[in-house]
Amino acid sequence: MDDVSTTFPRADKNKLGYSLEQVEDFLAAARRAYNAADDRHGLAAAEIRSTAFTMQKGGYSPEHVDAALERLEDAVAAKEREREAAAMGEKAWIAKARAEAREIVSRLQREPGERFARTSILGTGYNRSDVDRFANRVVKYFNDGFPLTVEDVRTSVFRPQRGGYQEAQVDALLDAVVDVMLAVR
Repeated sequence: MDDVSTTFPRADKNKLGYSLEQVEDFLAAARRAYNAADDRHGLAAAEIRSTAFTMQKGGYSPEHVDAALERLEDAVAAKEREREAAAMGEKAWIAKARAEAREIVSRLQREPGERFARTSILGTGYNRSDVDRFANRVVKYFNDGFPLTVEDVRTSVFRPQRGGYQEAQVDALLDAVVDVMLAVR
């Protein structure tokens, strides 16, 4: 394992970090995909966002790798935006992004506590009040231009709650918000 380069700072020997080999393999594949002339084998921004690595002692610093992945996601999203706008035309592309934003807003304008499916009373999900508060910020962003960044969405954290919102649904919607935000940058 010593032959792996030090692309990122490493966690202390006794602290957990991301698997060196997995990070290096992912970055090599991402470089090839990003530079490929054939977009059919490209890398999607959503794939980057959902990438996860095994933890290992002395691995790469998660903060540094995550920051690099966010920059890579931004670059890939810009490439996707350019490709889509060229393929469908600027007006059609903008109309598509607006339609996606309207769909998100429609979902988030449901009654508080009813915006997503809930876990069972014995199951743990995201705190409904936390999610609803954040959902209100997203609606204000799309409707009124309220300040909200991709980073705000990416780093949103919700407390656990029995009978809370199903995490997968909330996470999928947050991914859609990021996709739209990156599409209109």
